Amino acid sequence: MTASTVNIIAAYAKIDQDNSEQLQQKIAHYQSSVDAITALGITPTQLTIEPLSTDWHSELQPNHFRSGCAPIMALEHAQQLISQGHQAVIIRGDDAVKSGYQREERHQLMSVYADDYSIAQLYNDLADEFIKYHNISDTKFLELAEALFTNHSRSHYIAKQQQRAHFPTPDTKWFNHVTKLFRGVDCANPLVDFSGRLLLCSEALTQQLNIDKNHTVSVSGVGLGLLDIDEKQQLPLIARYEHLSHAYQQACLQADVDLNSLIAKDKVLMEIYTCYPVVPLAFLVSSGLIKSLNDASAFISQHLMTITGGMNLARAPWNNPALNGLIEMYHLLNSKTASSSGKNQYGLVHGNGGLGYRQGVAILESK
Repeated sequence: MTASTVNIIAAYAKIDQDNSEQLQQKIAHYQSSVDAITALGITPTQLTIEPLSTDWHSELQPNHFRSGCAPIMALEHAQQLISQGHQAVIIRGDDAVKSGYQREERHQLMSVYADDYSIAQLYNDLADEFIKYHNISDTKFLELAEALFTNHSRSHYIAKQQQRAHFPTPDTKWFNHVTKLFRGVDCANPLVDFSGRLLLCSEALTQQLNIDKNHTVSVSGVGLGLLDIDEKQQLPLIARYEHLSHAYQQACLQADVDLNSLIAKDKVLMEIYTCYPVVPLAFLVSSGLIKSLNDASAFISQHLMTITGGMNLARAPWNNPALNGLIEMYHLLNSKTASSSGKNQYGLVHGNGGLGYRQGVAILESK
């Protein structure tokens, strides 16, 4: 290992009013780790994922990050800071999306695009461009959306069995179409209160704290693909997802791993961003996991694409879903169920910003 290796040594995510013993243990472990670091005279650098209450169009403050890709961008910045000599970094996100806003206020804050275009309609327009680019039918897209929901339901059931899931299956009304190309269950449900922390340390500090390598997870690779503009006129460019291909390749190159071959053998846990079916489908094609959308059904039936159940079943705390994914991935890679057989040494977490103009991929590795 090099001095610039970045390790996750503690994390927790609180969803709604969860006050379980399991969560309290994670919080206590996180706090004791922070206390041990500050006792050495080290103050961790704080990186903040901005809440819904922050104006989407306001200027970003230093060490603040915004959009669904923000947690992956913060992780990449943490890598930079630690390579520059910082010893510890905390990525934090707090947003009471459900209880902290009146309904009208929440809807107004979420209307981040032109008043005459809802996010739902913009995603539908994005899917139209994606369908045209890949030369498939609307019917085929709807079939793949159904297959994705079945896939997310499988992982959500597993999460429930492991007491990691917090929400019931959506009511029947959510299975109705919201637009031509998606139902309520196909799109992210953001109504959740969330508080999450991810504590990252240099390899030198990890050793100084005498932390067992079996209880750390390394950040092996982070890749970003960023376009300049997140507006309706950019949808044809976004729908090509060439910037997502770049992000994935960059992450794999940095991690020095042939992730696709490991995924084919089910040796990678995945948390692919699922705000709307076009995004996970784009990930499959852009990563090279499938050659074309004709192969998507077979892949979706064979491999779990999330560890949580996706952003509808697991809910989506505005800018924080990928932070929740990183935290969940850290704990799963550390757990006996994931690593006792050496089967899941790697974890992949994907972030999608705005309509898709920002893409981020993180590869985590358990030792």
